Amino acid sequence: MSATIKQLRAFAAVARTRSLAEASAQLHVSQPAISIAIRSLEESLGGDLFSRDGRQLVLTPEGEQFVARAQQLLHNWDNTLNAARQRFQLQHGQLSLAAVPAFTLNQLPDLLKRFHQKHPGINIVLEDIVMERVVSAVQEGRVELGISFRPDDLGNLAFTPIADDRFIAVMSPDHALNGSGNLTWRELAAEPFIAMNRGSAVRRWTDAAFAQCAQKKERRIAPRFLCEANQLSTIGRLVQSGLGVSAVPSLCMSQMQSYGLSCRPLSEPEVVHQVGILTKASAALSAPARAFIALATT
Repeated sequence: MSATIKQLRAFAAVARTRSLAEASAQLHVSQPAISIAIRSLEESLGGDLFSRDGRQLVLTPEGEQFVARAQQLLHNWDNTLNAARQRFQLQHGQLSLAAVPAFTLNQLPDLLKRFHQKHPGINIVLEDIVMERVVSAVQEGRVELGISFRPDDLGNLAFTPIADDRFIAVMSPDHALNGSGNLTWRELAAEPFIAMNRGSAVRRWTDAAFAQCAQKKERRIAPRFLCEANQLSTIGRLVQSGLGVSAVPSLCMSQMQSYGLSCRPLSEPEVVHQVGILTKASAALSAPARAFIALATT
């Protein structure tokens, strides 16, 4: 039979007070229950821990050697429980997440600020990486949460939507296409176009939009690709310089406007993609991760 935490607490209290009555008062347990716990512990160990010296209980030599170990075990147990309790109460812990740059630069700072204000004891570890790497980071367990556009194939991941994102056109304020109302992809295709790099999700979606636009007309359109960039921020700077126009997720609108660029909704076709949080479908989430998802989706 193994010793229990209750037995160790009873033994430590009696060893400290040398009295069943005082140990009983400290632990808020009856004296018979204390006696039973001590007897059961002695049976599991195979010998006496106390002897009586008049009315006072005295530790045997074996009890003297055991008491320090018992106190250390109780100390470690209490610390372990306290640490777990603090994590469940979000007083301590870590939130690890990866997010696409479009979200990191525009939406995430305010979201993380509100999360930190609610849970200042949680350490935040953030990776700012492209969509494909966000997906792999969650799949491989390098981060617990990923914030991204919804992948075409979720595989072993779960997706919690946050918002719908619609592509917008960006151009310099003095560009001929600048105005009010929607702009069509056909109009955008006639201008020097600055695109995301091949292989990226944004590039796949813009290519698909141009192709879909071409199918609706008898005359096929061919976008005037001027150059490619790896980052949406680079695209914004290139458009700012007057090199051409581009199409980006509306998540980037405030960022593009901070560069002094004009933004117009795009239609024919309207390109809409969900933005949300990726998690492993079969994994249990930590308390910080659950708290972050609750905040992001309200």
